Amino acid sequence: MNTLQVYKEEAHLMGNHFELSVVSDKQDWAKKCIQAGIAEIQRIEKKLTTFSSDSETAKINEMAGAAAVEVSEETIELIERSIKISQITQGAFDITYGSIDKKLWNFDEKMKALPDKETAKKMVRLINYRNIIVDKKESTVFLKEKGMRIGFGGIGKGYAAEMAKKVMRGMGVTSGIVNASGDLTTWGKQPDGKPWTIGIANPNAAHQVFSYLTLTDMAVATSGNYEKYIMVGGKKYSHTIHPKTGLPVTGIKSVTIITPNAEIADAMATPVTIMGVEAGLDMINQINSIEAIIIDDNNKMYTSKNINLT
Repeated sequence: MNTLQVYKEEAHLMGNHFELSVVSDKQDWAKKCIQAGIAEIQRIEKKLTTFSSDSETAKINEMAGAAAVEVSEETIELIERSIKISQITQGAFDITYGSIDKKLWNFDEKMKALPDKETAKKMVRLINYRNIIVDKKESTVFLKEKGMRIGFGGIGKGYAAEMAKKVMRGMGVTSGIVNASGDLTTWGKQPDGKPWTIGIANPNAAHQVFSYLTLTDMAVATSGNYEKYIMVGGKKYSHTIHPKTGLPVTGIKSVTIITPNAEIADAMATPVTIMGVEAGLDMINQINSIEAIIIDDNNKMYTSKNINLT
Protein backbone atom coordinates (compact mmCIF):
# COMPACT_ATOMS: atom_id res chain seq x y z
CA MET A 1 0.00 0.00 0.00
CA ASN A 2 1.22 3.52 -0.81
CA THR A 3 2.22 5.72 2.10
CA LEU A 4 0.58 9.06 2.84
CA GLN A 5 2.49 12.09 1.60
CA VAL A 6 1.99 15.83 1.27
CA TYR A 7 1.65 16.81 -2.40
CA LYS A 8 2.10 20.52 -3.13
CA GLU A 9 1.74 22.89 -6.02
CA GLU A 10 2.55 26.61 -6.27
CA ALA A 11 0.78 29.18 -8.42
CA HIS A 12 0.74 32.96 -8.86
CA LEU A 13 -2.88 33.96 -8.34
CA MET A 14 -4.67 37.19 -7.36
CA GLY A 15 -1.29 38.96 -7.42
CA ASN A 16 -0.03 36.62 -4.69
CA HIS A 17 1.97 33.46 -4.23
CA PHE A 18 -0.38 30.55 -3.46
CA GLU A 19 0.65 27.06 -2.37
CA LEU A 20 -1.93 24.26 -2.20
CA SER A 21 -1.09 21.08 -0.27
CA VAL A 22 -2.99 17.78 -0.15
CA VAL A 23 -2.29 14.70 1.99
CA SER A 24 -2.86 11.52 -0.02
CA ASP A 25 -1.38 8.16 -0.94
CA LYS A 26 -2.23 8.75 -4.62
CA GLN A 27 -0.16 11.36 -6.45
CA ASP A 28 -2.33 11.66 -9.58
CA TRP A 29 -5.50 12.11 -7.56
CA ALA A 30 -3.83 14.66 -5.26
CA LYS A 31 -2.64 16.69 -8.28
CA LYS A 32 -6.15 16.58 -9.77
CA CYS A 33 -7.63 17.93 -6.53
CA ILE A 34 -5.00 20.68 -6.33
CA GLN A 35 -5.73 21.70 -9.94
CA ALA A 36 -9.43 21.98 -9.06
CA GLY A 37 -8.50 24.22 -6.11
CA ILE A 38 -6.37 26.43 -8.37
CA ALA A 39 -9.19 26.64 -10.95
CA GLU A 40 -11.55 27.83 -8.20
CA ILE A 41 -9.14 30.60 -7.14
CA GLN A 42 -8.80 31.65 -10.81
CA ARG A 43 -12.60 31.80 -11.10
CA ILE A 44 -12.81 34.09 -8.05
CA GLU A 45 -9.93 36.25 -9.28
CA LYS A 46 -11.72 36.82 -12.59
CA LYS A 47 -14.83 37.97 -10.74
CA LEU A 48 -13.15 40.23 -8.16
CA THR A 49 -10.02 41.67 -9.77
CA THR A 50 -9.67 45.42 -10.26
CA PHE A 51 -7.15 44.83 -13.05
CA SER A 52 -9.70 43.78 -15.65
CA SER A 53 -12.56 45.91 -16.95
CA ASP A 54 -14.67 42.73 -17.30
CA SER A 55 -14.78 41.91 -13.58
CA GLU A 56 -17.83 42.56 -11.43
CA THR A 57 -15.71 44.80 -9.18
CA ALA A 58 -14.59 46.93 -12.14
CA LYS A 59 -18.17 47.30 -13.40
CA ILE A 60 -19.38 48.45 -9.96
CA ASN A 61 -16.52 50.98 -9.76
CA GLU A 62 -17.09 52.25 -13.29
CA MET A 63 -20.72 53.12 -12.51
CA ALA A 64 -20.00 54.75 -9.12
CA GLY A 65 -22.31 57.71 -8.55
CA ALA A 66 -24.22 56.92 -11.75
CA ALA A 67 -26.08 53.60 -11.59
CA ALA A 68 -26.54 50.32 -9.75
CA VAL A 69 -24.82 47.31 -11.31
CA GLU A 70 -26.24 43.81 -11.42
CA VAL A 71 -23.77 41.24 -10.06
CA SER A 72 -23.76 37.60 -8.96
CA GLU A 73 -25.20 36.48 -5.65
CA GLU A 74 -21.69 35.42 -4.62
CA THR A 75 -20.35 38.99 -4.99
CA ILE A 76 -23.40 40.44 -3.20
CA GLU A 77 -22.82 38.10 -0.25
CA LEU A 78 -19.10 38.89 -0.05
CA ILE A 79 -19.88 42.62 -0.06
CA GLU A 80 -22.50 42.14 2.66
CA ARG A 81 -20.02 40.23 4.83
CA SER A 82 -17.44 42.96 4.20
CA ILE A 83 -19.91 45.63 5.36
CA LYS A 84 -20.59 43.61 8.54
CA ILE A 85 -16.84 43.52 9.28
CA SER A 86 -16.71 47.29 8.71
CA GLN A 87 -19.47 47.72 11.30
CA ILE A 88 -17.71 45.45 13.83
CA THR A 89 -14.37 47.26 13.35
CA GLN A 90 -15.95 50.75 13.30
CA GLY A 91 -14.72 51.34 9.77
CA ALA A 92 -11.11 50.19 10.32
CA PHE A 93 -11.88 47.56 7.66
CA ASP A 94 -13.48 49.10 4.58
CA ILE A 95 -13.58 47.73 1.02
CA THR A 96 -14.04 51.28 -0.33
CA TYR A 97 -10.35 51.91 0.54
CA GLY A 98 -9.82 51.55 -3.23
CA SER A 99 -10.99 55.18 -3.44
CA ILE A 100 -7.58 56.41 -2.23
CA ASP A 101 -5.76 57.97 -5.14
CA LYS A 102 -2.69 55.90 -5.99
CA LYS A 103 -0.79 59.18 -6.39
CA LEU A 104 -1.14 59.78 -2.66
CA TRP A 105 0.58 56.56 -1.66
CA ASN A 106 3.18 54.90 -3.77
CA PHE A 107 5.22 52.63 -1.55
CA ASP A 108 8.51 52.56 -3.37
CA GLU A 109 12.00 53.96 -2.83
CA LYS A 110 11.07 57.22 -4.58
CA MET A 111 8.73 58.22 -1.78
CA LYS A 112 10.79 60.36 0.59
CA ALA A 113 8.11 62.38 2.41
CA LEU A 114 4.62 61.92 3.75
CA PRO A 115 1.77 63.85 2.12
CA ASP A 116 0.51 66.69 4.28
CA LYS A 117 -2.42 65.93 6.60
CA GLU A 118 -4.91 68.11 4.71
CA THR A 119 -4.19 66.45 1.35
CA ALA A 120 -4.40 63.00 2.91
CA LYS A 121 -7.70 63.84 4.62
CA LYS A 122 -9.21 65.06 1.34
CA MET A 123 -8.12 61.86 -0.36
CA VAL A 124 -9.98 59.61 2.08
CA ARG A 125 -13.32 61.42 1.93
CA LEU A 126 -14.64 58.77 -0.50
CA ILE A 127 -13.81 55.90 1.88
CA ASN A 128 -17.15 55.09 3.46
CA TYR A 129 -18.67 51.61 3.50
CA ARG A 130 -22.05 53.18 4.38
CA ASN A 131 -22.20 54.49 0.80
CA ILE A 132 -22.31 50.97 -0.66
CA ILE A 133 -25.96 50.31 -1.44
CA VAL A 134 -26.78 46.62 -1.84
CA ASP A 135 -30.16 45.58 -3.23
CA LYS A 136 -30.45 41.84 -2.65
CA LYS A 137 -33.81 41.56 -4.39
CA GLU A 138 -32.50 43.14 -7.59
CA SER A 139 -29.01 41.65 -7.07
CA THR A 140 -27.40 45.07 -7.58
CA VAL A 141 -24.65 47.14 -5.98
CA PHE A 142 -24.47 50.93 -6.16
CA LEU A 143 -21.67 53.19 -4.95
CA LYS A 144 -23.30 56.49 -4.00
CA GLU A 145 -20.39 58.84 -4.75
CA LYS A 146 -18.69 59.44 -8.08
CA GLY A 147 -15.05 58.36 -7.84
CA MET A 148 -15.71 55.72 -5.17
CA ARG A 149 -14.00 52.38 -5.68
CA ILE A 150 -14.24 49.05 -3.93
CA GLY A 151 -11.49 46.45 -3.79
CA PHE A 152 -11.20 43.08 -2.09
CA GLY A 153 -7.49 43.23 -1.27
CA GLY A 154 -8.22 42.91 2.45
CA ILE A 155 -10.52 39.89 2.27
CA GLY A 156 -10.24 38.30 -1.20
CA LYS A 157 -7.23 36.07 -0.55
CA GLY A 158 -8.83 34.53 2.52
CA TYR A 159 -12.13 34.06 0.70
CA ALA A 160 -10.39 32.36 -2.23
CA ALA A 161 -8.40 30.08 0.12
CA GLU A 162 -11.62 29.08 1.89
CA MET A 163 -13.39 28.35 -1.42
CA ALA A 164 -10.45 26.30 -2.77
CA LYS A 165 -10.53 24.28 0.46
CA LYS A 166 -14.26 23.71 0.00
CA VAL A 167 -13.76 22.43 -3.56
CA MET A 168 -10.95 20.05 -2.52
CA ARG A 169 -12.85 18.77 0.50
CA GLY A 170 -15.82 18.17 -1.80
CA MET A 171 -13.56 15.91 -3.87
CA GLY A 172 -12.69 13.89 -0.77
CA VAL A 173 -9.49 15.57 0.45
CA THR A 174 -9.44 14.94 4.22
CA SER A 175 -6.21 16.85 4.99
CA GLY A 176 -4.55 19.84 3.40
CA ILE A 177 -3.48 23.47 3.46
CA VAL A 178 -4.22 26.40 1.19
CA ASN A 179 -1.56 29.04 1.75
CA ALA A 180 -2.18 32.45 0.18
CA SER A 181 1.09 34.36 0.75
CA GLY A 182 1.07 33.51 4.46
CA ASP A 183 -2.69 33.71 4.92
CA LEU A 184 -3.63 30.08 5.21
CA THR A 185 -6.35 27.60 6.04
CA THR A 186 -5.69 24.08 7.34
CA TRP A 187 -7.77 20.96 7.77
CA GLY A 188 -7.08 17.38 8.83
CA LYS A 189 -3.67 16.15 9.98
CA GLN A 190 -0.17 15.66 8.64
CA PRO A 191 0.72 12.18 7.23
CA ASP A 192 2.11 11.19 10.68
CA GLY A 193 -1.25 11.99 12.30
CA LYS A 194 -0.02 15.14 14.06
CA PRO A 195 -1.65 18.58 13.67
CA TRP A 196 -0.09 21.02 11.21
CA THR A 197 2.77 23.19 12.50
CA ILE A 198 2.53 26.79 11.29
CA GLY A 199 5.37 29.29 11.61
CA ILE A 200 4.61 32.91 12.46
CA ALA A 201 6.95 35.27 10.57
CA ASN A 202 9.43 37.35 12.52
CA PRO A 203 8.45 41.00 11.81
CA ASN A 204 12.13 42.02 11.97
CA ALA A 205 13.18 39.35 9.45
CA ALA A 206 10.27 38.14 7.33
CA HIS A 207 11.98 34.88 6.29
CA GLN A 208 12.63 33.84 9.87
CA VAL A 209 10.11 32.33 12.27
CA PHE A 210 9.63 33.79 15.73
CA SER A 211 7.02 31.30 16.96
CA TYR A 212 5.11 28.16 15.98
CA LEU A 213 1.47 27.19 16.30
CA THR A 214 0.15 23.66 16.04
CA LEU A 215 -3.36 23.58 14.67
CA THR A 216 -5.90 21.88 12.48
CA ASP A 217 -9.21 23.06 11.01
CA MET A 218 -8.03 26.62 11.63
CA ALA A 219 -6.95 29.60 9.56
CA VAL A 220 -4.09 32.04 10.19
CA ALA A 221 -3.45 35.45 8.62
CA THR A 222 -0.65 37.92 9.32
CA SER A 223 -0.48 41.59 8.41
CA GLY A 224 2.95 43.14 8.90
CA ASN A 225 4.80 46.33 8.03
CA TYR A 226 7.78 44.21 6.95
CA GLU A 227 5.93 43.42 3.69
CA LYS A 228 5.70 46.94 2.30
CA TYR A 229 6.82 50.16 3.89
CA ILE A 230 8.73 53.39 3.42
CA MET A 231 11.38 55.05 5.58
CA VAL A 232 10.91 58.78 6.15
CA GLY A 233 13.19 60.62 8.54
CA GLY A 234 14.52 57.34 9.94
CA LYS A 235 10.99 56.16 10.84
CA LYS A 236 9.25 53.13 9.31
CA TYR A 237 5.75 53.72 7.90
CA SER A 238 3.55 50.74 7.12
CA HIS A 239 1.69 50.34 3.82
CA THR A 240 -1.49 50.11 5.92
CA ILE A 241 -3.35 53.41 5.59
CA HIS A 242 -5.74 54.63 8.25
CA PRO A 243 -9.07 55.09 6.43
CA LYS A 244 -9.99 58.14 8.53
CA THR A 245 -6.74 60.12 8.19
CA GLY A 246 -5.24 58.81 4.94
CA LEU A 247 -1.90 58.53 6.72
CA PRO A 248 0.07 55.33 7.39
CA VAL A 249 -0.35 53.44 10.62
CA THR A 250 2.52 53.29 13.12
CA GLY A 251 2.96 51.48 16.42
CA ILE A 252 2.44 47.87 15.35
CA LYS A 253 4.88 45.69 13.42
CA SER A 254 2.62 42.70 12.87
CA VAL A 255 -0.77 41.24 13.68
CA THR A 256 -1.55 37.53 13.39
CA ILE A 257 -5.16 36.37 13.52
CA ILE A 258 -6.16 32.77 14.29
CA THR A 259 -9.77 31.71 13.63
CA PRO A 260 -11.60 28.81 11.91
CA ASN A 261 -12.30 30.79 8.71
CA ALA A 262 -9.59 32.18 6.38
CA GLU A 263 -11.81 34.99 5.08
CA ILE A 264 -12.36 36.31 8.61
CA ALA A 265 -8.65 35.89 9.48
CA ASP A 266 -7.63 37.84 6.36
CA ALA A 267 -10.19 40.60 6.98
CA MET A 268 -9.41 41.11 10.68
CA ALA A 269 -5.60 41.44 10.53
CA THR A 270 -5.55 44.95 9.04
CA PRO A 271 -8.23 46.55 11.28
CA VAL A 272 -6.42 45.39 14.42
CA THR A 273 -3.27 47.08 13.06
CA ILE A 274 -5.27 50.28 12.48
CA MET A 275 -7.06 50.20 15.86
CA GLY A 276 -3.85 49.73 17.86
CA VAL A 277 -2.90 47.24 20.57
CA GLU A 278 -5.43 48.11 23.26
CA ALA A 279 -8.55 48.70 21.15
CA GLY A 280 -7.63 45.86 18.76
CA LEU A 281 -7.26 43.27 21.53
CA ASP A 282 -10.35 44.54 23.29
CA MET A 283 -12.37 43.93 20.12
CA ILE A 284 -10.85 40.47 19.49
CA ASN A 285 -11.52 39.40 23.09
CA GLN A 286 -15.21 40.17 22.62
CA ILE A 287 -15.62 37.93 19.55
CA ASN A 288 -15.95 34.15 19.87
CA SER A 289 -13.48 31.80 18.15
CA ILE A 290 -10.93 34.45 17.15
CA GLU A 291 -7.49 35.11 18.63
CA ALA A 292 -4.69 37.58 17.91
CA ILE A 293 -0.93 37.94 18.40
CA ILE A 294 0.35 41.52 18.13
CA ILE A 295 3.97 42.71 18.02
CA ASP A 296 4.45 46.43 18.56
CA ASP A 297 7.22 48.70 17.26
CA ASN A 298 9.29 47.96 20.39
CA ASN A 299 9.10 44.18 19.74
CA LYS A 300 6.75 43.68 22.68
CA MET A 301 4.29 40.84 22.13
CA TYR A 302 0.63 40.98 23.15
CA THR A 303 -1.88 38.14 22.80
CA SER A 304 -5.61 37.72 23.15
CA LYS A 305 -7.03 35.63 26.00
CA ASN A 306 -6.71 32.04 24.74
CA ILE A 307 -3.39 31.96 22.90
CA ASN A 308 -0.88 29.17 23.45
CA LEU A 309 2.47 29.75 21.76
CA THR A 310 5.33 27.26 21.54
